[in-house]
Amino acid sequence: MRHTVAVPMRWSDMDAYQHVNNVAFLGYFETARVDLFFDQPTHDEETGLRRGIVVASHQIAYKRPVVYSADPLQIQIWVSGVRAASFTCHYELFDHGELAVTGSTVLVPFDFAINRPRRLTAAEKVFLAAHHDD
Repeated sequence: MRHTVAVPMRWSDMDAYQHVNNVAFLGYFETARVDLFFDQPTHDEETGLRRGIVVASHQIAYKRPVVYSADPLQIQIWVSGVRAASFTCHYELFDHGELAVTGSTVLVPFDFAINRPRRLTAAEKVFLAAHHDD
């Protein structure tokens, strides 16, 4: 199931070409991830995703320029590729109803106490499965 998040643009995200700078989209994607993993009441506070996940890689494809607007962007986020110690978040970013940017992020659960990656727990896999989109 996809999770949809309304993400406001910032005036400072504009660049000299009068459109939202490409690096701002990583921040928009991060806002969607935080909303899904940390701000939802359905998230079990006992799962380690609240304790730590780190970004292993990003991939972004820009479909069309986005110009600043007071109307928020709509980001759909979902999960795939759940493995023993990683998973992938996918994003579709819509500007005024039009697909503008797609992307994905590989995330790794991390234990900051020992400064090492760790395996996903059974509870975390259940949570991630609820946000899988076929």
